[in-house]
Amino acid sequence: MSSSRSENKPSAIHPGPGDRVVEVDGQTVYLRKPALAAVLAWLIPGAGHLYQGRTRKGWMFMICILVTYFFGFAIGGGHVVYASWINGDKRWHYLCQLPVGLVAFPALIEGNNMRKHTVRGVTTADWKPYFGELMSPPRRPLQENDADDLASWYAQRGAGYEMGTWYTMIAGLLNVLVIFDAFAGPLAIPISGKSERSPKDEKEGDESEAKSQEGAA
Repeated sequence: MSSSRSENKPSAIHPGPGDRVVEVDGQTVYLRKPALAAVLAWLIPGAGHLYQGRTRKGWMFMICILVTYFFGFAIGGGHVVYASWINGDKRWHYLCQLPVGLVAFPALIEGNNMRKHTVRGVTTADWKPYFGELMSPPRRPLQENDADDLASWYAQRGAGYEMGTWYTMIAGLLNVLVIFDAFAGPLAIPISGKSERSPKDEKEGDESEAKSQEGAA
C-alpha cells in the first residue's frame, strides 16, 4: 500500500489514460479529467468534486453555495437574478451570478424572451414570461421619475433586494474558486510544493514499495 494519504478514495477511482494525479505534501489527489471536472463544477457546484471522488468537499461546496444562492434569491423576491444589457439597466451583477451554474441559466432565457418583445425601448403587450416573472428583466422603459418594475422591487423588498443581489453574487464568485479547485487541485500552496504523478508512476511506486516490504519481511 502507498504511504501517501489520499484526498479521495483510490479504491473507487482508477486513473486511466489522460487522467491527472497531483501530490501535495504527501497527499495524493486524483483529478481524473480536469477539464470535465471543471465543467461539472460550473454547471452544479460540487459536482466536479463528486466526479473526482472528493465527496466531502463536493457535498460541502454544493450545500454551502446553493444555500447561499437560494437564500439571496428568496430575500430578493426572486428578482435579483436577471440578465439585461440595455442602457439604464446594464445588469453587470449577473456576470458574477452566472458562475453558480444551471440555477442561473433561466435568466438568460428570460432575458432573450424580453429582448424579442421589446420594440424601441418599450415592452410589447404580448410579452409573457416563461417562469412567472422570476429571473425576468423589468418591463421597459425604466424611468427615474415614474413607477416601474425595478422601482417596485426595491420598494417591496427594501434592503433585502440589495442583500439578495450580493448573496447571489457571492455564491457565484465562490463557485469560481470551486471550479479552479476541481481543475487544478487543492488551492493551498504547500511548503514542499505540488507535483504531478501519472497513473504509470503511481502504479510503479506502489509496486516498488510492495517489493521493499516483501523483502523486509
